[in-house]
Amino acid sequence: MRIGFLAIAFSAFATAPIAQTYDIVILNGRVMDPETNFDAVANVGISGGWIVEITDQQIEGDEAIDATGHVVAPGFIDLEQHGLDPWGIKVNLRDGVTTQMDFELGALNIDEWYAKREGATQANFGTVVGQEYARMRIHDEMALEGPDVSMPLTLSVHRAKAAEDGVDGWSVTKSSLDQMNQITQILDEGLRQGAIGVGSTIGYAREGITTYEMLEAQKIAARYGRLTSAHHRFHPSASTPTETQTGVNELLVNAMVLDAPLHIHHDNDYGWWENQEKMQLARAKGYNVWSSYYPWTAGSGNYGASIVAPSNWEDNMGYKYEETIFDPQLDRYVTREEFEEFAANEPGRTLIAFSPPREQWLLDWIKIPGFGVSGDGMPSLNSKGEPLTWDSPYEDYAGHPRSAGTHATVLRLGRENDVPLIFTLAQLSYYHAKFLGDTGLQAMKVRGRMQEGMVADITIFDPENVREQATYSNGSNGLPSTGIPFVLVNGQIVVRDSVVQKDVYPGQAIRFPQEEQGRFEPASREQWLNTFAIDSGGARPTLIEDITDDEAFLEPLTPTATIIAELSPVKTAPQDWFAQANAIDDSQLFLCRVHGVLEDRATAERDWAEAVLANWGEDQSKRFDPLYVD
Repeated sequence: MRIGFLAIAFSAFATAPIAQTYDIVILNGRVMDPETNFDAVANVGISGGWIVEITDQQIEGDEAIDATGHVVAPGFIDLEQHGLDPWGIKVNLRDGVTTQMDFELGALNIDEWYAKREGATQANFGTVVGQEYARMRIHDEMALEGPDVSMPLTLSVHRAKAAEDGVDGWSVTKSSLDQMNQITQILDEGLRQGAIGVGSTIGYAREGITTYEMLEAQKIAARYGRLTSAHHRFHPSASTPTETQTGVNELLVNAMVLDAPLHIHHDNDYGWWENQEKMQLARAKGYNVWSSYYPWTAGSGNYGASIVAPSNWEDNMGYKYEETIFDPQLDRYVTREEFEEFAANEPGRTLIAFSPPREQWLLDWIKIPGFGVSGDGMPSLNSKGEPLTWDSPYEDYAGHPRSAGTHATVLRLGRENDVPLIFTLAQLSYYHAKFLGDTGLQAMKVRGRMQEGMVADITIFDPENVREQATYSNGSNGLPSTGIPFVLVNGQIVVRDSVVQKDVYPGQAIRFPQEEQGRFEPASREQWLNTFAIDSGGARPTLIEDITDDEAFLEPLTPTATIIAELSPVKTAPQDWFAQANAIDDSQLFLCRVHGVLEDRATAERDWAEAVLANWGEDQSKRFDPLYVD
């Protein structure tokens, strides 16, 4: 009997016979299912990696776990783990996370990526195809071959390689039409190979990725019915017109007009309330859109990120480095001079960036429906910047504590602020499983729930004492959470009595089936017109045919005669529909009084000067005004 019926008629179990001996039984725990709101002390029978029975009757198994005084919950699901190395996976298991994926950067060479991790990973794993890597191939001419084009190597290897010539092409270079099509085709190939969706770091490439290129990326994911998952263009800006909400608006509008799934990463900063309002309203209309947060007052990144560059962090956002940028290797805040030195010489170095308003906001986040938890865990490095191994002590980690303690922190905050535990479990597991399952991803339709017939990804924790131990202080950044003694992945015990079991690899691939043919269609002016314009024999309707009859009979205005110097037109490259060749920053445009168009300052000044000189004549009354009317 499924737990959905159990919640309605639990007494039915009173006469249920003992069905069989199970592989594992979990006895006397408080079983909680965030989908059905079932919440009762019960016994759980597991066989073949599946939850076979949930009952109040006595059951037996080859191995028994006494869960008295503990919650038996669906394993936590995280969509943003960048530390997917053995140590990072291990410390996340101690935090109750049974499915660990990186939906922000993703990967390339999807089939190879999955093949390498099959049978060698302790937690469930999956990935999206990464827009950043696709742009590196095209704009930095990087081959990016093999199964490890993904985190945790991106900051120290891929971005470092891209910057060797002094230009992060993937970040700052706008695509021509051909380049955009090549990038989209790379994304299509990843989707064809089974990637869960498209991952975008547009927030780190806001100068390079045009709005149309972003639309094309979301469009190719939509052709497969899959999500786009993004660090949006303006996170974490609070300055109009580049505030956080504007970046979300771009992606949300695309998702809604494409009727495509969308996930927004770390909606932790200014404007999050507006984003959540829009997403709840969109979901009420049937759109599959949601976002994640992590419950920390600081974020993390690297010194080379444009987000923390002086022009944005200090000049735009008003923060001071010595108050907000913490270096975990130095175990202190840095000055602007130190920041600039690290940015120039060690751009991949990890930093922690504090955001003071989060102290208040995070107590709101734990109460927002549809708001999932994703840790945004960073690569596993020690104070010397060296990678950790599975056997490295937890104390050796030097980075953001969110890598180790995010999910236990949410449990503690919920307990201390009287948030219903069943709701907290929805944020930790069910929301991600539900929304991903709604994209057609079968593996997530059977996770994130404590029900019969579901996969036995299970986290067992002490609801009164579970908490994070990781802090921002050196030596405690990576301390594992406490109060989570058992974790099962696909029916196998991976954490036993708060110890991660070595050489146990039950993690399964979370992916879509491969397809024979891709779905890429190149963008072009002809393709656009064939789709969005009428066929009128090659001639568009005239303006007079588009306006109303009343307007059509208005007397035409008589143009005012003006004197304009005869100047040669400025020669520029043709403007492509889908690219921004020779584009000018529109904040620097000026109205040319000679030609009546917006131009850059230098061109406008030159036009005016040439017009003045051309009108220099004997009539001194006209000589300073090239627009003089006779």
